[in-house]
Amino acid sequence: MSRLPGWLAGLGAGLTRISERLDEQRSEDADDDVPVVLGPAPDSVPPPPAYAPAVAARPDPVAAIPWGMRVAAEAGWRLLVLAGTLWVLMRIISAVQLVVLAFVAALLVTAMLQPTVARLKKLGLPRGLATAVTAIAGFIIMGLVGWFVVWQVMDNLDNLSDRVRDGIEELKRWLLDSPFHVTEQQINDVAKNLSDTIGTNTQEITSAGLQGVTVMVEILTGILLAMFSTLFLLYDGKRIWHWVLKLVPAQAREGVAGAGPRAWRTLTAYVRGTVIVALIDAIFIGLGIYFLDVPMAVPLAVFIFLFAFIPLVGAVISGALAVVVALVTQGVFTALMVLIVVLAVQQIEGHVLQPFILGRAVRVHPLAVVLAVAAGGLTAGIGGAVVAVPLVAVTNTVVGYLRAYGREQALRDSPPPPHGAAAVEAAPTPTPGLTPAPASAGAGEAQE
Repeated sequence: MSRLPGWLAGLGAGLTRISERLDEQRSEDADDDVPVVLGPAPDSVPPPPAYAPAVAARPDPVAAIPWGMRVAAEAGWRLLVLAGTLWVLMRIISAVQLVVLAFVAALLVTAMLQPTVARLKKLGLPRGLATAVTAIAGFIIMGLVGWFVVWQVMDNLDNLSDRVRDGIEELKRWLLDSPFHVTEQQINDVAKNLSDTIGTNTQEITSAGLQGVTVMVEILTGILLAMFSTLFLLYDGKRIWHWVLKLVPAQAREGVAGAGPRAWRTLTAYVRGTVIVALIDAIFIGLGIYFLDVPMAVPLAVFIFLFAFIPLVGAVISGALAVVVALVTQGVFTALMVLIVVLAVQQIEGHVLQPFILGRAVRVHPLAVVLAVAAGGLTAGIGGAVVAVPLVAVTNTVVGYLRAYGREQALRDSPPPPHGAAAVEAAPTPTPGLTPAPASAGAGEAQE
């Protein structure tokens, strides 16, 4: 029994030494980073042999697409979104075409009458009274002009029909005596075919007349809407503009606020210049028609004034109308003289009056004018043709200002150029082998 404690002590010391040796072995294995593989892993893949060819890694799909194609795709989907937005906008405008045209007409009338309201306010009249006086005077003048045209046409209608009948007979005699070898039987056949066409299409003419009644109701509705819109725009235009600015996102509000007054000045200059040019055309062409003894000279002059608001097309239509009236009432010689007067006045208008009166602010390229008038006429008829050119002029002004504003913002937000030692450190290091250009060399000259 006396030996048992000693044996137990020896066993404990032996177990301690075995534990220390195991710890030393584990530390040595961890230092050597030698993995202990007890057997093949069930999911392991054997490495390829040394003679196997290397397989290149597949590139990123985005990097595999050419840069030009990526740019075209980015621009393409944005253009699709823009085209869809414009299509939806045009559908909405066509659905409420009468309201849109009435409001645009109110804008044009407001641009013409606003300077008068400003002058009356400077004379001491309250804003409401100045607006009322200007609007009432403007509407009365336009109403009197319309009444005068209708009165002149109705008063001269009987005389005009007799003159037209005589003119047709004279034109018939001229065709018989002309070198075109026109026979009386051919003229009678043309007249008979025209009469048969009118008799056959009586129902279509009647339905067109009923549609004309509907159009007259829509025109009266549009006139009332334009009158009310003009009153409110003259009286409270600044507050309406401030309310519109609140609908613009805050990031773009400053640029829109700067573009708005410039667009309004462009529209005002366009309307005022067009009125002056149309008045000059009507006066001089009307005087020429009057001295050539063409009937209804005053109504024709008023028609020339109204059609002058349709660029290019209006001048052709009004001039052709005056020539036709002169042809059927006074003969070929008088028609040729009227044509010369119309062409002379329109040439003076196009080369002298418009550049001088309208100025550079509303100058639009002739191709843009033709395309705008055609698109406006196809979209909204005569009203679209009237508002197409001022819309293009205003858009040109707004886009030019926003482009300049964006460039100025980019320069303002860019970091300042380095100065002093920082400028020396930031200076580009010259490439070996290149000779610096002389001081007199221009910026665009190549350096070798």
